Amino acid sequence: MSMHDRLSLSRRKVLGAAAATSALGISVQALGQDQVASAREPRTTFLLVHGAWHGGWCWRDVRAVLEGAGHRVITPTLSGLGERAHLMSPEIGLATHIEDILAVIRFEDLSNFVLVGHSYGGMVITGVVDAMRDRISHIVYLDAARPTHGQSMITQGPDRPVAVIEQTEAALRRLAPDGAAMNAFPPELLGIPADHPSYGWVAERLTPHPLKTWLDPIALENGGSDGLARSYIHCTDPVLPNSSFPWHAAETEADPTWHYRALATGHDAMITAPRETAALLLEAAVTA
Repeated sequence: MSMHDRLSLSRRKVLGAAAATSALGISVQALGQDQVASAREPRTTFLLVHGAWHGGWCWRDVRAVLEGAGHRVITPTLSGLGERAHLMSPEIGLATHIEDILAVIRFEDLSNFVLVGHSYGGMVITGVVDAMRDRISHIVYLDAARPTHGQSMITQGPDRPVAVIEQTEAALRRLAPDGAAMNAFPPELLGIPADHPSYGWVAERLTPHPLKTWLDPIALENGGSDGLARSYIHCTDPVLPNSSFPWHAAETEADPTWHYRALATGHDAMITAPRETAALLLEAAVTA
């Protein structure tokens, strides 16, 4: 190819790109310097961790709101769930899910970010923050488990008799007829009304959850979230029945080391109240 031909080809590429940009109604000048800088450098990074039976997909609407405001949002799916359901194994435990998120942080080279966990995801983010305290600027529990050292998903929360814990474990094992994964609850038990526009979308995507992750005790060598900027958001309308979350809400509301908020929606707030949820996450991001 001659020099003239190469120059002509380059000119056509430039003109073609310019035409495409014009057709979309986009120009650097029209965006303005502040918006260009915002698009180039998101103001806050949010790492959102889903709960049992869900996947990264459940944050779709919250992610759209946060990204629309110029922030970076990462929504991984834990092993054995969502689009990773084909990896289900009896060996997937709480440590597996904690390592899932630690790997995301390492490979994305994240620091000074907001870590959010919903429901069972509170177990996961507690283990993550214990391992990487210096990387996280704020940790948010969205209607979530808040374990201390040695507790599991079924023992965290208020003290209960051993017999009650044993009954809970037996019920969970009945949900897992194959011994590996617990069948999903229907969306209405998660606070999503049957007439909600996203009910069917959620019902189609819920997948069985690894049983072992709920039975494994958590090991916290560095105090979990103690001493860090942290928030608890409690979903109150309706409150998730038979859960530890109202107890956690009362504990954190009375503790000045926590930033507490109540949200008048069901447990799956990211589905039923995505804008309100995003607003509280943004509020947490600027709370020391």
